[in-house]
Amino acid sequence: MKNFNYPFSIAAIIGTLFAGVVPASQASAAAVKPTIILVHGAFADSSSWDGVTARLQKDGYTVIGAANHLRSVKTDADSVARVIKSVPGDVILVGHSYGGSVISAAAQAGANVKALVYVAAFAPEAGETAAGLSGKFPGGTLGTALGKPVPLADGSNDLYIEQAKFHAQFAADLPADKARLMAAGQRPITDAALNEASPAPAWKDIPSWFVYGKADKNIPAEAQAFMAKRANAKKTIVIDGASHVVMTSHPAEVAKLIEEAASSAR
Repeated sequence: MKNFNYPFSIAAIIGTLFAGVVPASQASAAAVKPTIILVHGAFADSSSWDGVTARLQKDGYTVIGAANHLRSVKTDADSVARVIKSVPGDVILVGHSYGGSVISAAAQAGANVKALVYVAAFAPEAGETAAGLSGKFPGGTLGTALGKPVPLADGSNDLYIEQAKFHAQFAADLPADKARLMAAGQRPITDAALNEASPAPAWKDIPSWFVYGKADKNIPAEAQAFMAKRANAKKTIVIDGASHVVMTSHPAEVAKLIEEAASSAR
């Protein structure tokens, strides 16, 4: 039998084969992404996030559309806080409209909340109300678009946007047929919730990102610019011509900002 003198050793072959291979435990840790919790606002439901959710899921994020009962800031925040506590890893908390008031309070309950994203949303200071902030700057027309209040047993009222006014008020940059469906399925909010004073806000301790439309008629753009600046937002995106449901009409831009917040928080 002939003896062959190879110019390389078995050790060299093994080293070449496994060069650049990361141990499974390290690779798994690197691949973990924060869970995105989306909180809808008044006159909407979790389906308003569908376009955003689809994009986030495609990019490997776990997404939870938290139920927002629209009853009071405290009880709604407590409900979302329970969802936050059920998530074992990091969380990016995203709120739309009144949902911004909710996430500002709910985030205090979880040390795993790493970023707040306000999507055409309220970011109140302690003691402020959604109604007060909306009326603080010109441009909001929600009051004239509301229908007849529906009395509740506790003395408060459920508020709806008149269906005939829904498109122009809430979703002017969406097709009319889509707006009609949203108007029919809108979730009411109590007047008590809109006038309830907010607790100390989480945006003072947790980094925040903001996105809103210039044509928002529920929360005037000037009010949102004020809140973003006050919160020392990491980034603020203003979309020309976008309505109050900017996450529905511009899901790509909103999803991109959420992912930017998620990447910055890791």
